Amino acid sequence: MHDKINQQAFINTENRTLKWFLALFYFIYFFYEIFYQVIYRDFLLYGESESPGLLNFVMYALIWGLLPITYLLLKRGKIFLVKYFFVSSYFVISLICESAIFFYSTESYRSGNAAEVMLLLFAPIFVNTNFFLFVSGGLLLKYLITGLLFGVTEVIFAIALVIILAFISLFILKRFQVYVGAIQTSYNNQLEGIVKGVIATIELKDPYTRGHSERVAYYAKTLATSLNKFSKDELTSFYYACLLHDIGKVSIPDAILMKPGRLTAEEFEVIKTHPDVGTEAIRKVDGINMSIEVIKYHHERWDGTGYPEKLKGKNIPLLARVVTIADAFDAMTSSRSYRSAMSVEEAYNRIVEGKGSQFDPELVKEFQKIFPEWVNYHQAYDWVDAVPLQNKAEGKEVAK
Repeated sequence: MHDKINQQAFINTENRTLKWFLALFYFIYFFYEIFYQVIYRDFLLYGESESPGLLNFVMYALIWGLLPITYLLLKRGKIFLVKYFFVSSYFVISLICESAIFFYSTESYRSGNAAEVMLLLFAPIFVNTNFFLFVSGGLLLKYLITGLLFGVTEVIFAIALVIILAFISLFILKRFQVYVGAIQTSYNNQLEGIVKGVIATIELKDPYTRGHSERVAYYAKTLATSLNKFSKDELTSFYYACLLHDIGKVSIPDAILMKPGRLTAEEFEVIKTHPDVGTEAIRKVDGINMSIEVIKYHHERWDGTGYPEKLKGKNIPLLARVVTIADAFDAMTSSRSYRSAMSVEEAYNRIVEGKGSQFDPELVKEFQKIFPEWVNYHQAYDWVDAVPLQNKAEGKEVAK
């Protein structure tokens, strides 16, 4: 699920930023080359105009040749790698060609282009710390290699300039990251408010499940976090999906949803439709749709006897397997219209017993490690508004 949060919007933004980045680079690079080679060096400095040498044209051709390769990478969906390819290729081409020009020329050493200043100062527009470090480190490495290779002291000025510009660029990057972070926090808060509003509407249909989605989301997120496999953004998206894992129940008639006794086979078939209904309900919701598998498959079982598709073992998405355990634990430790709540110890034993049949054996082992955290949350949870009222320690029904 890596890098899938708001994927299409992210791709579109990266694509537009990359186009501006490349356009600015080529404009500045060749404007500077024309000005330096034709106007400054030959006409102003020496009093006559002279065309660039063969090695200069080779370098220009190689740099122009990066464009079709960049286009092919974009067509193959490597949009987030293109900037690294382009910058690293430029560094290699300029280092080799500029070294060759210096080696075969009687002129004093000259390296670099004003476009390199642009690379460094505009690296923050991608709001990516790794790319900024890549550009800064690449420029420093280029001049260090040149200085060591040819023993020229002129690179000291270039290195000092790169360091100064890198600090300026770093400041710009940090400001961008603060602004983006503030926007993302605002977006997440709004999305969470909308999600919780939807949950409240669902729980009006079945007051016995009040707080169920919130508790399942907490249990599931802590279990997923303990796996150390997901980024912060992925866990946030997962949390929202967990809050909405039962959204499909809005389509189930109240007579079935709140039936105090055992369901008939026909009624249970109606219940089994809620994962598919929920999936369709949030399919186009930005920020949640990438965790759609959680809603669709949280009732699948490890042994393949679950629903809606009877997936088995690791064919069930990992995060859906996580929710299966969280959902079962909360269902057992909270009261329903047809039974009282179990103790957390009994729920623990049943989950352990279900290892290899209902639940993923490896996830059950992880559940056993974080179980004390779940108990603490369960005991501290405000059960006052639950229906019926529950004892915080045991989750048992008590008289109102």
